[in-house]
Amino acid sequence: MANELLIKNGRVCVPGELLDGDVLVSDGRIAAIGRQLDAPGAQVFDAGGALVMPGFIDIHTHGAVGVDMNGADEAGLAKVSAFFASQGVTGFLPTLLTDSHEALLTYVHAIGQAAPRITQGAAVLGIHLEGPYLAAEYKGAMPEHLLMHTADAELFAKYQKASGGHVRYTTLAPEIPGVPGLIPRLNAMGIVCAMGHSGAGYDQCAACVDAGVRSVTHLGNAMRLFHQHDPAIFGVALERDVYVEAICDGRHLHPGTVRLYLKAKGYDRVVAVTDSIMAAGLPDGSYKLGVNDVIVENGDAKLPNGVRAGSTLTMAQALRNLMAFTGEGAETVSRLMTANPARLMGWAGKGELDVGKDADLVLLDGDYQVARTVVGGRTVYTR
Repeated sequence: MANELLIKNGRVCVPGELLDGDVLVSDGRIAAIGRQLDAPGAQVFDAGGALVMPGFIDIHTHGAVGVDMNGADEAGLAKVSAFFASQGVTGFLPTLLTDSHEALLTYVHAIGQAAPRITQGAAVLGIHLEGPYLAAEYKGAMPEHLLMHTADAELFAKYQKASGGHVRYTTLAPEIPGVPGLIPRLNAMGIVCAMGHSGAGYDQCAACVDAGVRSVTHLGNAMRLFHQHDPAIFGVALERDVYVEAICDGRHLHPGTVRLYLKAKGYDRVVAVTDSIMAAGLPDGSYKLGVNDVIVENGDAKLPNGVRAGSTLTMAQALRNLMAFTGEGAETVSRLMTANPARLMGWAGKGELDVGKDADLVLLDGDYQVARTVVGGRTVYTR
């Protein structure tokens, strides 16, 4: 008999509409969506009118609950995974801050080894390398002395080999020599390329989009901003058909800025990310982000010099923030953290509730708090 789960009496967020009904899960995939479904022998859960949505996907996170992805071991990843599941996340990309070559080799190997064994929370879907080819002038919280100034495909090939093929996403600055030529080579390795941490001009950035860049990392943060004589990376991001990451904590971007992105890009090209650090889920205090010391006050993470350094945001809070910023319902804004990251990354089975898709689900109560999270048909969190 198939391993089956029947979720009854939900408000099911299917593409384009909300459906009052049931979801049948069989062997980790969605087998049916409809009203009055029946499945003798299946485990039955009564959603009681809860919102049943695709699970959230975070493609840019540096950690949570005291764990920094730079140096995280399997136990640390499992701890983060369990916490993320409590926030409605069903899959994520551990994001590595620029570090020494030797350290990054160690980190990607450790995550690549651990990823398939993380089965009790959100799935580890790969690795995001944020750097090392980034502009020093727009380094943000990146350690300047560890940034590299000439792009090298062989270096990335070493990271990909050490990770066991788990590097899936990377952030590059277009002005670093060799980056435009590196992009198609990374794409051939199965790595989706984003551009960010950059002061590059419009033409350089447009050339990188032509070369295969598909996204812009945390648009508006740690980059040259729009100018009418040279719209730079910001202008290319809004004009061209690329995805843009947005940190929707109300600190990194004004709500009006988020609305501008949505007006310019539509609801199918903005990707909500947390850019969270190890302080997410914990109180104010002193923390680390890679090699950096970080101070968190009133939930705001900054370096000692006052430069913002990631966030303490969770995806569940990002959903509620987006609803407040836009006045739209969860079924509309949730695309920024479900279908959009899945399409960007090429994960055809994820991001939507439809027959044949992966059974990665989150159930939200009337206050949009996470009540239950299901990954691959298995319940990994119940409040």
